[in-house]
Amino acid sequence: HFCRGRNAYPRSRNFFTLNKKEDLTMEEEAERKIGWLLKLFFAGTATYVGYQFFPYMGDTLIQQSVSLLHVKDPLFKRIGASRLSRFAIDDERRMKVVELGGAQELLHMLGAAKDDKTRKEALKALAALSKSDEAANFLGSKGALSIVESTPDSLEDTDISTYKSNIIKKLDDKNIAASSN
Repeated sequence: HFCRGRNAYPRSRNFFTLNKKEDLTMEEEAERKIGWLLKLFFAGTATYVGYQFFPYMGDTLIQQSVSLLHVKDPLFKRIGASRLSRFAIDDERRMKVVELGGAQELLHMLGAAKDDKTRKEALKALAALSKSDEAANFLGSKGALSIVESTPDSLEDTDISTYKSNIIKKLDDKNIAASSN
């Protein structure tokens, strides 16, 4: 009964009712889905690799900047202090720098600085940190007022005097407020 006539497989033709046009659209749709799958896989891989190779984001960058303050070379200390002064844009980040030990290291850096460039970057970062009341309280408790006051002024760089006066004013205000309470 199956082998009668010209067609050897007459029933099998019922399962393949698609014509060539429908076949092409199905192939295109499958290619499009596979393309999106490959794009998602590539984007996920790129994101993962990016986070591995570029950890310079958020807290990690603050932590690396604080680590630069531990190095003996004054250039690296200046780079770390410069980064910290740029990060200290809000109270949360300022306190993060304090928590990671950056404020204490900046005070050590300022006390041991032998050149105006290093003093300037340390004072700039301390001035940025002292804008936060909590950070200013911490700096005051660590003797920042005496360290900043003992820092020599520079004849060439007036920014040092500006940063010094801003820090001293902020810490004096904190001392007056603390002594009146």
